[in-house]
Amino acid sequence: MNAPYQTALVLGWGRSGRAAAALLEAEGVRVTVAAGEQEPPPAELRADVAVVSPGFERSHPWVEACRRARVPVIGELELGARFAHAPILAVTGSNGKSSVVKWLAESLDRAGLKALPCGNYGRPLSDAVRESADWLVAEVSSFQLETVDRFRPRVAVVLNVLPNHLDRHGDMRTYLALKARIFENSGPEDACLAPAAQAARLFAAAPGARGRRVSFGETEADYVYAQGRVEGPDGFRMDVRGTWFEDPVRGPGGAAPVAAALDTLGLPPTAAEDAARDFAPLPHRTEVVAVRGGVRFVDDSKATNLAALEAGVRAQPGPVRLIAGGRMKEHGADGLASLMRARVAAAYLIGEAEEALYAAWRESCPCRRCSTLDEAVRAAAGEARRGDTVLLSPGGTSFDQFSDFEERGDRFRALVEKSIEPEGVS
Repeated sequence: MNAPYQTALVLGWGRSGRAAAALLEAEGVRVTVAAGEQEPPPAELRADVAVVSPGFERSHPWVEACRRARVPVIGELELGARFAHAPILAVTGSNGKSSVVKWLAESLDRAGLKALPCGNYGRPLSDAVRESADWLVAEVSSFQLETVDRFRPRVAVVLNVLPNHLDRHGDMRTYLALKARIFENSGPEDACLAPAAQAARLFAAAPGARGRRVSFGETEADYVYAQGRVEGPDGFRMDVRGTWFEDPVRGPGGAAPVAAALDTLGLPPTAAEDAARDFAPLPHRTEVVAVRGGVRFVDDSKATNLAALEAGVRAQPGPVRLIAGGRMKEHGADGLASLMRARVAAAYLIGEAEEALYAAWRESCPCRRCSTLDEAVRAAAGEARRGDTVLLSPGGTSFDQFSDFEERGDRFRALVEKSIEPEGVS
């Protein structure tokens, strides 16, 4: 398509900002870049459009300057969608997005379609649209949904809405409404997939959505997961027994929406079944990194909210020695007190949240203030007994001590490998 702009301002020079600038320049648009971290906006700001990176909040001085100058502000996701030639299958949610996007893309490939995973997983959408494909499978965040306008996926999926990013969005009502924006431009030929337990609230938050409404879950849903199988309308059945997705969390929250998405597209369940059997789990997601003396060491560094922490603890087979902390995005750690009492042999607390978690859990399980990940691994490894799991499932972001969750997880693995001679490494 021909670009509807002659000039554009790109705010932010991270991964998404660079992809947006490259797409615009390839379309002949004159691009000005503003990192925006230090430099103030000019008194007079002129551009046909401003493309903002997800890290820029709506109150950022550059964003406010654009609004004062009546420069339309869109996000990189919105920009990419406007230039997309292939239909978009978009996935959002609080937890589990990347694994579902990966599985969906691999399932479409098994069905003979070229699918490009993109968005927050893999490459930015603005980069992916420059390549020929049958489908664009996009992971979408609440930050990106803040700046959509005409974004209209052919299939839109909300996996779950759990407390997350409340430090930015303020409250759950606002957060849920942002997630529901993935549905708001849908038309009659589109599909909107939502978890049965939250479907009514999500659809109520997107009153303009006209797409077909589809639910999934463990009970009273169009697609129901139970014991490794998904059943849907008209005799649809999908079997993921013996795969990574046969799990109390990943089954209803992963297998059920994937089944619903593929059936909505008229594709056979065998495509997802074959992809599930060969699925290579992403790192830092309940990843067993070592076993020694009957003690498992599990990296769940991607657990950056309390709901993910809870899921990580529940997924372990025995007593858990939990390494938790970092920079919290929401309150409510005391709500996990009963889980700590029942499943956690001891908690080793790190980072900015150390004192808050100690106050929340000290009556429920032994808690040790460790400050750093290095100290926590040494303490947990030294105290673990056969049958225990030493689990890094922080429940907060890594930005107080690390650049991202990957660096935190890699550090955990390195510390484990340094402190023990593993009998097995996954």
